[in-house]
Amino acid sequence: MKYAIIIPDGCADEPQEALGGKTPLEAARTPAMDAIARQGVVGLANHVPETLPAGSDVANLSLLGYDPQTYYTGRAPLEAAAQGIELGPHDWAIRCNLVTIIDQVMRDFTAGHISTEEARQLMAALQEKLGSEQLQFYAGVSYRNLLIYRGGNQPAPFSRDTFTVPPHDLTDQSVLDAYPRGPGSDLLARLMAESEAVLADHPVNQARKKAGKLPATNIWLWGLGGAPQLPRFEERYGVKGAMITAVDLLRGLAALFGWPRIDVPGATGYIDTDYAAKGRYAVAALADYDLVCVHIEAPDEASHEGSIEEKIRAIENVDEKIVGPVWEALRLHGEYRIMVSPDHPTPIRIKTHSHGYVPFAMAGTGIKPGNASGYHEKAAAQSGLIFEEGWRVMGYFLHGENH
Repeated sequence: MKYAIIIPDGCADEPQEALGGKTPLEAARTPAMDAIARQGVVGLANHVPETLPAGSDVANLSLLGYDPQTYYTGRAPLEAAAQGIELGPHDWAIRCNLVTIIDQVMRDFTAGHISTEEARQLMAALQEKLGSEQLQFYAGVSYRNLLIYRGGNQPAPFSRDTFTVPPHDLTDQSVLDAYPRGPGSDLLARLMAESEAVLADHPVNQARKKAGKLPATNIWLWGLGGAPQLPRFEERYGVKGAMITAVDLLRGLAALFGWPRIDVPGATGYIDTDYAAKGRYAVAALADYDLVCVHIEAPDEASHEGSIEEKIRAIENVDEKIVGPVWEALRLHGEYRIMVSPDHPTPIRIKTHSHGYVPFAMAGTGIKPGNASGYHEKAAAQSGLIFEEGWRVMGYFLHGENH
């Protein structure tokens, strides 16, 4: 049996007045996803428990079959795993965004989608000025970087009660009441404040301003946690998987699952990603793996920017260039199953992630067709197939059972 999972990140949304009451997923032209829904089943799943933050970390952990109430420790540890950064028992990983804050307002949580090379230079400066053996700054991809706190033999000052706010939740909002709170927050707040002076006159920012681009004015620390302990996916589900993504969070999950990562040239983690290349690499990977998972960040990024048009365009590209070719290739392998599902809703109205159910569609060997009209939120809500604990969808998809 061959399996494919396609994750159009954040594509679930609310009805839009500009779309005549349709959601972007409902308004988009998605013949492949609709055919999967009609030939298989649709349903709803809740991947983010109310007690946990509505982020892609929690949601994708659940979507890929792990109960976040049991296994979630924070977002940054997953991204540390993607970089091969090992965490000791008293070490903590902390997400370190490069952001643009002007007059105490979060102007841009990506610092104008700063390049990876520019970010590398800024992170090196931060390590030189603010880092130590205990505080280690690591460059990642673009604005997505890490700070590692090395506790050594002493417990870190942080705990599960340390509260931080994701910067993408603060777009165009004041940051004054959003700084870290709770255990260890004084250290985080101090580093965030001191970063401003380090970055202010850095040559990278001088060049960006001269070119009319937004500078990286500050670091924003959030999503911290200790080392997660996840059972390997093959041990848990009996299936050998592989991951295609441009996002460190999903790369980290893959590393912890024991999945190899398939890097795709032109995959950016943004709306300009090479959808067709992702589709081609996924089709090729089916020859070597039982399960291929393709994650696409673009619909989520379009929502963060508040663009209905870009979100619809991203969804249509996923359908045409990834879902369609992968589904066609699966059928050539004989017995197969395919599932399409976002991780969480990202409503355009609020430009950030939210709690709530997301629609999934699955079809293939042993899945009896329901009576879905297509793949979108309304059809899924009418199906009666609902998973309050979204992590159980994986067992249902792979084995037709609660796992």
